[in-house]
Amino acid sequence: MSTAATGVRQNPAHFRAAADVAAGTSGIRISGVSKTYRSRDGDVPSLRPLDFHIDEGEFFVVVGPSGCGKSTLLKMISGLLPPSSGDILVDGERVTKPHGNVGIVFQNSLLLPWRNVLNNVLLPIDMKQLSREKYLPRAMALLKMVGLEGFEKKLPWQLSGGMQQRASICRALVHDPKIMLMDEPFGALDAMTRERMNVELQRIQRETGKTVLLITHSIPEAVFLADRVLVMTERPGAIAAIYEVPLGKNRSLEAMGDPVFTELVQRIRKHFFTQSALD
Repeated sequence: MSTAATGVRQNPAHFRAAADVAAGTSGIRISGVSKTYRSRDGDVPSLRPLDFHIDEGEFFVVVGPSGCGKSTLLKMISGLLPPSSGDILVDGERVTKPHGNVGIVFQNSLLLPWRNVLNNVLLPIDMKQLSREKYLPRAMALLKMVGLEGFEKKLPWQLSGGMQQRASICRALVHDPKIMLMDEPFGALDAMTRERMNVELQRIQRETGKTVLLITHSIPEAVFLADRVLVMTERPGAIAAIYEVPLGKNRSLEAMGDPVFTELVQRIRKHFFTQSALD
């Protein structure tokens, strides 16, 4: 398969041009964004300047080695961390503080053990002091969508790991954000549960139409889920390439046997010295 067939884009000038095109439009625009941490021993660069955009409704996956700044990028997009340089725009609005347009799912479900499933899902509503009466039907509909109908009154310890992560996805979506940010959401799950959750997440994204930014160390997971995959270099993180994934929207696990899937996984893996650096 040719480079053009897999949609690889490796020219930094292209990234800047794509970001410029995205200016003033919906989605996420990253323009010259870098991050350097200050320490007693001096500055520690985490991210070199990044330029790219994520379209509205796109499933966008970032893959890279540990410590390359993936989680830092997610925190900056959410407004939890300021960039050292550059601009982050969500739907044309510059991000300067935490904003209500995102829901976040972490590696661990982080469900409060004293709250039942429904009350954990409604936690953002309580924290934002929004109307429970208004959002209760949405919470119930989300639980039904992810297969947790009937588990509303269960405590987190009564759920499997996969079920807990489904509840955390509902919690991230309950206030109807436009963007879902996911930081290694299935890293703690066993391989079989992780595969099932990948299929489930793809279905949820398709049904809700949310813009998803997912961070992972797993190249096969990235290719299976993504419309596009951004490959990052080792720290300080920079863009090595962006690949389009020409596998269609409705994917089953059988897609992992497609020659297109296999070749793209291998192509991305060549960016790294060893397989163990990622998955």
